[in-house]
Amino acid sequence: MSGQSLLVPGELSPARSVPGNIRRPEYVGKPAPTPYTGPEVQTSETIEAMRIAGRIAAQAMEEAAKLIAPGVTTDELDRVAHEYMCDHGAYPSTLGYRGYPKSLCSSVNEVICHGIPDSTVLRDGDIVNLDVTAYIGGVHGDNNATYLCGDVDEESRLLVERTREALNRAIKAVKPGRQINVIGRVIESYAKRFGYGVVRDFTGHGINSSFHSGLIIPHYDSPHATTVIEPGMTFTIEPMLTLGTHDYDMWDDGWTVVTKDRKRTAQFEHTLVVTDSGADILTLP
Repeated sequence: MSGQSLLVPGELSPARSVPGNIRRPEYVGKPAPTPYTGPEVQTSETIEAMRIAGRIAAQAMEEAAKLIAPGVTTDELDRVAHEYMCDHGAYPSTLGYRGYPKSLCSSVNEVICHGIPDSTVLRDGDIVNLDVTAYIGGVHGDNNATYLCGDVDEESRLLVERTREALNRAIKAVKPGRQINVIGRVIESYAKRFGYGVVRDFTGHGINSSFHSGLIIPHYDSPHATTVIEPGMTFTIEPMLTLGTHDYDMWDDGWTVVTKDRKRTAQFEHTLVVTDSGADILTLP
């Protein structure tokens, strides 16, 4: 694995503004969102609105990813995604969610998830996950991907490639009538082939008009994930695989989650809607 030094927190830039004409999610300015009490199966109108939100999120992530290179700060990636979403009439869902201060999550190397964009400068050989969610039309679209920065070592490159494949296999396993735990079973069995850890405490989730509806999508074979998959359900799958342990520590910022052994980790995510025969990806650019 790369001999990169471990990450340390950088300096945060001031909060970015969102034009006043862009609709805010209900949780902005509050300590926490109002708990979702609606159905997990969505109407066709909600699904089509989510397709728009998902497309904007995917395109914003794609635009930010174009800048990934040694010498670029994670804050600059946040700026690009923020401006893209605002320019397309969407609110960056993470901005103000439970007090989160930025418009995307940037998780580098040993950061599992929820890294906060700041003055951290990307280095040759880093891997960086961008997690972007857009809110428009009263609904959210959520996606993430892990990118290579410069010349990345083979072990890290394979981790990224196989984590993407784990997501693809999990999506193919989604079928009406199956239990949610089929998703984690597929991911975990694939990851075990390579000796990877599978993060257990951070999961996929139901998503619709609520950023996190309360539906939990584990990425390991959980005996408790017995909810039956139904057409019209909308949720994310977002496996986090590690080169070592799945255990984690959290930075003092209350957000940044790092592997306990500080080995590298990768993640990929799509928002899906269940169809009569499988799953349709809503976060396509």
